[in-house]
Formats: sequence, C-alpha cells, structure tokens
Amino acid sequence: MQFKMIHENYNVFDLEKSAAFYKKALGLHEVRRKPAEDGSFIILYMADDSETFELELTWMRDMDRPYNLGDCEFHLAFRTDDYEAAHRLHEEMGCICFENPKMGIYFIQDPDGYWLEILPAK
Repeated sequence: MQFKMIHENYNVFDLEKSAAFYKKALGLHEVRRKPAEDGSFIILYMADDSETFELELTWMRDMDRPYNLGDCEFHLAFRTDDYEAAHRLHEEMGCICFENPKMGIYFIQDPDGYWLEILPAK
C-alpha cells in the first residue's frame, strides 16, 4: 500500500489577504476554488509550478475572529533555489518571525499566524 501527500489545510480569516501573501512570499498560484452553494465557506487551493502538493486555504463565513493557533508548534516547509533573494523579499515584507543562522534556516509568518520554514537548496 502506498500513500501520497496531496494537500495541507490552513483555515484563514481573510482569504484574499492570505492568497496575496502566499503569492508574493512563496510564488504560489491559485489552482481552483470551491465555494459552498450557501456561501458558508470557500476553499482555495494554491500550489507551486510543479503542482505536486497543494496548500488548501479555507475561509469560513461565520468566523468572527482570527483563529487561535495555540502554541503554533507546527509548520510547513519550503525549499528555495535562491535563499538570499528569498530572505531579502521576506525581510522587505516584514514577515520573518524567527531565524536560526546556525542551521541556515528561517521562518516567516502568514497573516493568520501560521509559520512557514524556508530552507536553502540542498
């Protein structure tokens, strides 16, 4: 039996703000949207150019406050082919929330508080 990871879901408070962040910060693009017939939610799938794994952003109409992420002890990781340029972009965006120079990695934070690890090319 074999399994393949296909997507990770993040619930977001402001769908368009989050989609714009992921486009600018990580170069992800919208793959498809699934709005509920009654307007109660919208699911937006985003991916990189390979489209082998998707980030699912879910907006819920009745959510009246930002999500509580607890201790935020989880993250999604991205590898970049140009670590220095990525770091400059994220520094300009003001979204770097933690750096570990010894390990050669850093984390950015999206508008909802999710942490995303940025790794250099192998």
